[in-house]
Amino acid sequence: MVVLTVIGARPQFIKAAVVSSALHHRNIEEFLVHTGQHFDENMSKVFFDEMGISEPQANLGISGGTHGKMTGEMLVKIEEVILEQQPDWVLVYGDTNSTLAGCLAASKLNIPCAHVEAGLRSDNRKMPEEINRILIDHACDLLFAPTKIAYDRLLSERIEENKIVRTGDVMLDAALTFKKIALSKSKIISDLNLDGQRYALCTIHRAENVDDINVLDWICKGLNGLSKELPIILPLHPRTKSRLEKFSLLDLISPLVRLIPPVGFLDILALQSLSSLIVTDSGGMQKEAFFQKKPCVTVRSETEWTELMEGGHNRLAKPLKDEIRDKAQLALNTNLDWSINLYGDGKSSETIADSLLERTG
Repeated sequence: MVVLTVIGARPQFIKAAVVSSALHHRNIEEFLVHTGQHFDENMSKVFFDEMGISEPQANLGISGGTHGKMTGEMLVKIEEVILEQQPDWVLVYGDTNSTLAGCLAASKLNIPCAHVEAGLRSDNRKMPEEINRILIDHACDLLFAPTKIAYDRLLSERIEENKIVRTGDVMLDAALTFKKIALSKSKIISDLNLDGQRYALCTIHRAENVDDINVLDWICKGLNGLSKELPIILPLHPRTKSRLEKFSLLDLISPLVRLIPPVGFLDILALQSLSSLIVTDSGGMQKEAFFQKKPCVTVRSETEWTELMEGGHNRLAKPLKDEIRDKAQLALNTNLDWSINLYGDGKSSETIADSLLERTG
């Protein structure tokens, strides 16, 4: 049995690490295709090095350009690889252009395709990721839903129940697998002189946040305000850095907001585990905050992970409407219940591997 896995962005590397391990332990051969969507050294290669993922057998080197151009180029190249390898399954993760291209290529070649992290919806069709999610879920043959809400959403969209498997979340698998390694190997806390210090960890990268000068200015002012009460560590995504420079906002950021280069997953885990608060616009980071038992403020108008809102573990700071500092204060001053089980038992990757085996003819 051969599984052709398509990945291209940071969260997908992390998810693939634990699923690839589960495949390997079941003697399932995997052919790994890296589209190149994340091309920065610290956004890509470092994850392979840190998590012991085998080097991709194919690296397509496709990045930049419009959504259509990127997806189209990926579709052509992935199709060529599928035709060469003739896998039993194509496996895709998340909601990126790489995910959509992998799914479409498999579908048009009548190769079964499975989607990890299926059923997520923000109900904001202006987000490119939202359109990707819908198209991918309705084109795939097997859908791995991480939560009950995601499972029920797929059923509500009239997807056949026998196509859906409730797995739990593979990011929990990764957090449990790599947290101890991170705390023993990562030197980021000492390098930044954060031992014993309170701080917030922040990540900002979404196009709707950084490509609009008014929204990005609002974010900078919001972080400056919060930093007066709680210093902030901000690993700077290449896209965010370029926009801050383009809009002449870089010099307006407070020294209490410490800008650092992008870091690997082990460093992120270490920073998360010792932080007091997480501020982000990343879907994955919202869950990682929950896994690390840290309150989270999400700088977006909506979230796919609605279950985190119900208990107050996550709060939205809606751009140009809310104050990041106000939401942060609410998050820090709320007694949260971290015992609830939202994302499974940390064995989602095993369920995925077993399901692929069971459904291979």
